[in-house]
Amino acid sequence: MNQEDNEDRNDQNSSAIDKTINWIMDVGISGLGDTLPSAQDVAEEHLKRCNGDVEKAVESVIKWKTAYAGGSGFVTGFGGLATLPVTLTVGLAASYAIAANQAAAIAHLRGYEVYSDQVRTAVLMCLVGDLGEEILKTAGIAVGRQAARHVVMHKIPKSLLGRINKLVGFKLVAKVNEKAAVRLIRVVPFVGGVVGGAVDGAFVNICGRSAKQAFPAI
Repeated sequence: MNQEDNEDRNDQNSSAIDKTINWIMDVGISGLGDTLPSAQDVAEEHLKRCNGDVEKAVESVIKWKTAYAGGSGFVTGFGGLATLPVTLTVGLAASYAIAANQAAAIAHLRGYEVYSDQVRTAVLMCLVGDLGEEILKTAGIAVGRQAARHVVMHKIPKSLLGRINKLVGFKLVAKVNEKAAVRLIRVVPFVGGVVGGAVDGAFVNICGRSAKQAFPAI
């Protein structure tokens, strides 16, 4: 394979990553038809249920999304959609979309503009947890823990946010192979659904806890 072929492949991979992260952020924040309500609608619904108590609403969102992701049928609504990124399995795409939707709902409840570039990037970073520190260092930003909060609280140039998004995207796509073994367990009826659902639910719950740290009340 010559250098030109390598460059073409790198360009294709980069384009695929861009499409993946944009899909996760767009679906997570704006929703997906009847399958997933927008983050703002989710936030307002839970705020109403909790009689206007923001912190109770935050916990309610996390509890509900965790249970939803852990259910055996939550992936069904995402199957067969032409908008799904080719880099992700349906199950993983659904997990990411639900986790991003949850993070954005928490951001909205805490008073953030979810369509801003800073918040979109921070929502994406909630999906990689502790890897966020490594990602920011790779992007040239020295930061300790709570990397997603750093993105929200500091003015970072849009060009650098784009680099951070892409680095997060590479980490998320890499999880396709990491989760493959777990997904294969699902070929066993019932047991597979329980194991797979538990993994998805735990992932979404962790992302929710990350979002609570990333978006302090303002």
